[in-house]
Amino acid sequence: MNGEELTEQETALYDRQIRVWGADAQRRLSKSHILVYGMKGTIAEVFATTTLKLTKNVSFFMLIRAVSEEALSANFLIPPDESVCSGKTLAELCCDSLREFNPMVRVSVEKGDLASLGAEFFDKFDVVVISCCSLATKKLINAKCRKLSKRVSFYAVDCRDCCGEIFVDLQKYNYAKEAISVPWRSLPRKVSKLYFAMRVIERFEEAEGRKPGEICIEDLPAVLKLKKELCEAQSVNESHIPDTLLERLVMGAKEFPPVCAIIGGTLGQEVIKAISSKGDPLKNFFFFDATDGKGMIEDISNPNLES
Repeated sequence: MNGEELTEQETALYDRQIRVWGADAQRRLSKSHILVYGMKGTIAEVFATTTLKLTKNVSFFMLIRAVSEEALSANFLIPPDESVCSGKTLAELCCDSLREFNPMVRVSVEKGDLASLGAEFFDKFDVVVISCCSLATKKLINAKCRKLSKRVSFYAVDCRDCCGEIFVDLQKYNYAKEAISVPWRSLPRKVSKLYFAMRVIERFEEAEGRKPGEICIEDLPAVLKLKKELCEAQSVNESHIPDTLLERLVMGAKEFPPVCAIIGGTLGQEVIKAISSKGDPLKNFFFFDATDGKGMIEDISNPNLES
């Protein structure tokens, strides 16, 4: 075997998928390498969609984080047996569970400071998925992926209570390079209110030196003040960011499992599309709000930028 053909075991296991999208697409899926940062409930759902279907190679970037009550409530990859969890990090526990999901998948844990690694580190991956990190880290990793000669599909995903967001950068597609940095005044008037609200929360956490999700109802007055400042600076009407929406995001910073399933399942399908080259990818944001049950694809691009 030279790694270019599917083995008999792979052909038997993925028979139904091969019938749907063909052997070439399945071969690309089976050879893919995925890097994941931020192992929480939404990412667990991504793997429920992808690991059973596609890749032999998954790398977790190690987060030195113990298992918390919040993690147990949203991440089904964490065993309920406390004795199994003892002394292990989230990444290690999730690795063990993924190996049970699909023994053909090779799962490894990377260690170190992700933000300090050079662009060459990301060259061995086909897909990079990050979650639970600051806006600065998202932009930094996205920029490093873009420096490579090969195309690395980049995804950032966040779930805050009943709301969720996916950002996609597939590079060679005609998308804006950093849509999260596009001036608000240049966006269409009907852009999702959740897009603006998520940017306000990110900016607040960054300004206050908070980790993603380290926010509570006591922060609401300061968040509303920042909203007002940002809207004035960006020449955007404050009605685009309802106070009630910001209040929900501040109060419900933790993940809500049903929303994790929707956001994670959607992202898992997008990863499969990118690797297999089957199906049109979403461009370039996806938002979901459980209060109205709507999922929205938003093209957040700046007409003055070239991609």
